[in-house]
Amino acid sequence: MVESGTLSCSKTFTGNTEPTFLKQFQPGDSFGELALLYNAPRAANIVADSEVLLWSLDRETFNHIVKDAASKKREKYEQFLGKVKILETMEPYERSKLADSFNEVAFKEGEEIIKEGEEGNTFYIVESGEAIATKT
Repeated sequence: MVESGTLSCSKTFTGNTEPTFLKQFQPGDSFGELALLYNAPRAANIVADSEVLLWSLDRETFNHIVKDAASKKREKYEQFLGKVKILETMEPYERSKLADSFNEVAFKEGEEIIKEGEEGNTFYIVESGEAIATKT
């Protein structure tokens, strides 16, 4: 994570001899997480344009934080799903797997969530707030 200074990100693409500029990192930006997440080689070069102060996080700590956050999310969702009438007959293991696949989506008041006639490829459960269903 960049606390101060700027850095340039570039990558040499197949068939090119010169690196292509991709992005400049500013304070508040972060980089390097993909290599940690996917245990993969670095995908680009990053060079300091000025004096920089960076915060770093090693793989072990990063993985621990990600796993801990996922565990807390699962626990929260499992508790919530246990209260959903349509899902109350599911086994705890099934609810756990379902909890792992959920994403929270927030909507503003008056915002349309689904529209009559559109393809139904998403299942919503109201965690908080209210929604009104209408049919034309």
